[in-house]
Amino acid sequence: MDSDELEAFQQELTCSICMNCFLDPVTIDCGHSFCRPCLSLCWEEGQTPRSCPECRGIAERPHFKTNIVLKRLASLARQARADHDHRSEEQICETHQEARGLFCEADQTLLCGPCSERPEHAAHSHSPIHRAAEESREKLLKRMGSLWKIREEMKIILNQEAKKTRSFKDYVALRKEMITAEYQRMLLLLWEEEQVHLEALEREAKEICVQLKESVLRMTQYREHLKDMYRELTAMCCKPDRELLQVRKEVDSRTDLAEMQKPQPVNPELTCWPVTGILDMLNNFRVDNILSQTMTIHHMSLSEDDDDASVMFRDEHHGTSRQPQIVESVVSWGARAFTSGRHYWELDVTHSSSWILGTCKDILITDTNISIYSEEACVLFSKKVNNHYSLFTNTPPYIQYVKRPLGKIGVFLDYDNGAVSFYDVCRGSLIYSFLPSPFSFPLKPFLCLRSL
Repeated sequence: MDSDELEAFQQELTCSICMNCFLDPVTIDCGHSFCRPCLSLCWEEGQTPRSCPECRGIAERPHFKTNIVLKRLASLARQARADHDHRSEEQICETHQEARGLFCEADQTLLCGPCSERPEHAAHSHSPIHRAAEESREKLLKRMGSLWKIREEMKIILNQEAKKTRSFKDYVALRKEMITAEYQRMLLLLWEEEQVHLEALEREAKEICVQLKESVLRMTQYREHLKDMYRELTAMCCKPDRELLQVRKEVDSRTDLAEMQKPQPVNPELTCWPVTGILDMLNNFRVDNILSQTMTIHHMSLSEDDDDASVMFRDEHHGTSRQPQIVESVVSWGARAFTSGRHYWELDVTHSSSWILGTCKDILITDTNISIYSEEACVLFSKKVNNHYSLFTNTPPYIQYVKRPLGKIGVFLDYDNGAVSFYDVCRGSLIYSFLPSPFSFPLKPFLCLRSL
């Protein structure tokens, strides 16, 4: 093939974005082909709908398969270009005066034929330069795919982190209302302590908001860093074979480091400040041996709609192909229902990470299943989310951004004023207080502990 034919051949196999031979080429809806990395970067920065960089035709599909024929032809074009290039002095072995046409995978060096047969290289794997370079390009493409996948995952986590920031600010506002309501039930002598508590919450909330903001910034910067590295690897793949092979080990090390530096989401937690004398006051309304009936169940449902609390007590492998394991839980509730007055009791959750407790109108039992209508219950429950146990309430459904109690939890029912509150007995602090809403039905205490 003469120079003109080679140039024409290579021109047909050139990406119009990077102006290099196709690298993992894809053909889009309009028929034009581009390097997958080039198209990924182009469309990532562009506006929707996605259009062809060459003819501006709209591409309906977001993903395309590799054009295998173009990929093979591009490899042949790179090989033809390498064979056509004039060999420089640096490509000639000084010892044997032969071209260094082989690549030693073990030593990462270029060798001539006689050098490859020497004792120090004879046991190593050798391959022609072009084949070794193409294999290196394939490995780099896999790493680029891994980096791009992580970057796309970070986009989802970034959106979740931003939503978490808004949710947390709403929760802080709600918690201020709860704390204020709690102090209003106490003597005027606690007014000064109330102000100190609110100020501390405000400072801590600002610090956590800063942490969330910094987390969003870190994730944004990390995604941009991955993008820059992706672009750099794209350029690296287009370098001459020998230069590519010399730097591949350094590139592997850098990409491994980038993957290990993936930032983790923030789990905001407010300090549970103790309320002076609160447990002494609540113990004036203490009721012992509150739970008199117990049974083992396989499923706990808080509503007919199978809400989040229901999922917590399902088998963790639910929905997979293998046989699901039955998750047993122990439920205890009181035979007596309260219709008036103030009542306080404590429940021990020391040996269980997942649990539901509070008050409800009634309990419906079907074989080994228990159902409670969510709108007729005031509950607090602990559930594992993203390898982290968090607290939740049902009406309204709120995440509780406070430390999870590890011992006893106090439950205070003020029936006449329509209030239910939960306390961390060990810390003497408020966990959550349902804002007052009149009750129109008897309420029973209950506790559900996951036993597996």
